[in-house]
Amino acid sequence: MTVGAVVVDYNVGPALVDAVRSLLDEKIGEVIVVENGDAGSTASALGALAEKVTIVHPGENLGFGAGVNRGVAALSSNVDLVVVANPDSVAHEGSVAKLVRSIGDHPTWAVVGPTIKTSDGGIYPSVRQFPSPLDAAGHALLGAIAPENRFTKRYRSASPKSDGDVDWVSGAFFLVRRSAFEDIGGFDEAYFMFAEDMDFCWRAHQRGFGVGTAPEAIVSHIEGVARRAHPYAMVVAHHRSAFRFASKSQTGFSKLLLPLAAVVLCLRFVAAMAQTAVSRRA
Repeated sequence: MTVGAVVVDYNVGPALVDAVRSLLDEKIGEVIVVENGDAGSTASALGALAEKVTIVHPGENLGFGAGVNRGVAALSSNVDLVVVANPDSVAHEGSVAKLVRSIGDHPTWAVVGPTIKTSDGGIYPSVRQFPSPLDAAGHALLGAIAPENRFTKRYRSASPKSDGDVDWVSGAFFLVRRSAFEDIGGFDEAYFMFAEDMDFCWRAHQRGFGVGTAPEAIVSHIEGVARRAHPYAMVVAHHRSAFRFASKSQTGFSKLLLPLAAVVLCLRFVAAMAQTAVSRRA
């Protein structure tokens, strides 16, 4: 199977070089970089590497999911598998081959994610479960002030089920079947940032696909490089996306709790904006 890659860049600068080089080192023949940032910023950051990739110029910041959709559409028709990678991620040696082997061993999987490590070598919680209304509310209220609370731990510490199946994996780096990506309809472009990966995996399950993880595949991720320039806008996007996913995914009695979810998210939004303001003054 032929593997391509899509990276959405938003003014990340030097980190983009490491991301792209790691993908090329993994023998990915076609890498698409979508320039969501300033005109010319992607080619400038890549330097000589720009000649080895295809740069897509939307002319505006489309957001992550919409950027990925444009990137996938730009790949050659013979590409069967697509690596979706953040511009501040680095694939470790052999990681893409391990993801390809894993998805090949699981014909029903649409998506497979690696183990993602943070910049200090810790494990990023990239494998998660879809939150119940109670877990979502508890995580929203307590996650920032008491990260070891049981709601956050249950949401962020999901373990693979039988044969590696999981609810969802982080969009910071994953491998997806192109045919499944197109069948699912790509990312929901109503999400500007955040939760689009959870939504995509949720819709994959709705379409009868599986989502899995290949823990032996390792990727490093410097979280937040592209977000630091606009912290307030990111807080807004985060909470808007969280409510959108809750609105789409909850059914039956749980849907009746949406007004409560809105109140909880509003409280969390105010707290997050205040925390951002304090941290920027520090």
